[in-house]
Parts: sequence; structure tokens; C-alpha cells
Amino acid sequence: MTVTEIFQRAKALSTQERKELVVKLVETLGDPPVQTAEEEHWGRKMNALLDTLDMSEWEAIEIDDPVEWVKAQREDERKHRLGDWGAPE
Repeated sequence: MTVTEIFQRAKALSTQERKELVVKLVETLGDPPVQTAEEEHWGRKMNALLDTLDMSEWEAIEIDDPVEWVKAQREDERKHRLGDWGAPE
């Protein structure tokens, strides 16, 4: 049903019924629902989840230069995927 169709039907209502309809429509435009104390924000839930993860292996990595470390990881992956074709046998 379109708004125009609804409006046409609303015109058939009595004056009092149209006033009641307007009040009900305005009430539906109220403020967005307020978050209850029981419902925790998704960001807080995610932070709590991250706090439960074991990140000790990440902290144990000794990286002096992160850019060089990433380059070395990429090179290792490339060699693993493609093999070292330039190495003499």
C-alpha cells in the first residue's frame, strides 16, 4: 500500500479519527530506542573479546625493523610457493 492510498483512506475517517491517526503517527517518530544497561555496546563486547585472546606469541616476536620483517616474510612465502628457481642444485 502506498502513502497516497493510505491518505485516500484516511480522508474517509471522521475528524476525530484523523486526529487520533495523526497522534499515533507522530508517536512512531519518537526518539530511537535507548540502550538498556543490560545491553552492552558492541565495541565494548569486542574489546572484551580481544582481552581474552592469547597474544603472547605476538609479544614474543623480536622485530627490530617492521618493514624489513614484512619483506622477509613475503620472500619466505614466495620461496615456499614457487620454490627457489635461481638456486644451483
